[in-house]
Amino acid sequence: MLPNFETQRLLIRPRTMADFEACLDMDRDIEVTKHIPGPWHDPEQHEAFVRQRMQADYGPGLGYGTVVDRFHPDRFLGWILLIPADGTGPEIEIGWRLVRKAWGKGYATEAAVPVVRHAFATLEADRIVAEIAPRNAASLRVAQKLGLSDAGMRDDQGATWKRFQMTRSDFASLEATGR
Repeated sequence: MLPNFETQRLLIRPRTMADFEACLDMDRDIEVTKHIPGPWHDPEQHEAFVRQRMQADYGPGLGYGTVVDRFHPDRFLGWILLIPADGTGPEIEIGWRLVRKAWGKGYATEAAVPVVRHAFATLEADRIVAEIAPRNAASLRVAQKLGLSDAGMRDDQGATWKRFQMTRSDFASLEATGR
């Protein structure tokens, strides 16, 4: 599972079933999920989908992390993931989702920085990827702020995604510059 991380404003801890209702509530906000295909409008399928994602074993050091306010740890802000791409790999995917009240504050980037470092420094990943809906301007900015580079477009699940990537050498270059 994904380990604990602490940033200036955030705590990231492994996601557990205690986060289930908060995750469902976040997904029910149509603004939060408008760029992401999923069973958001079918309560039974939505619950089964989230439960399966929460209980899956993604491998050592991988999984979902719950993002909370460091000074109010009961304040759920969203989640971040580092899992095998499409749930099967071999590539490793990074992704994030935040409740609307947490948007525009830099939390997604802040939460992702230690996760990216973990992917390369601890897990020794060769590459991480992110797939983002082309109209999801906020997530596109997060990918760019993290230093992920444009890797073209990809069709999957009946949608077209903008693909980003970071290689081990990209990460080493960013670290050398003190990012």
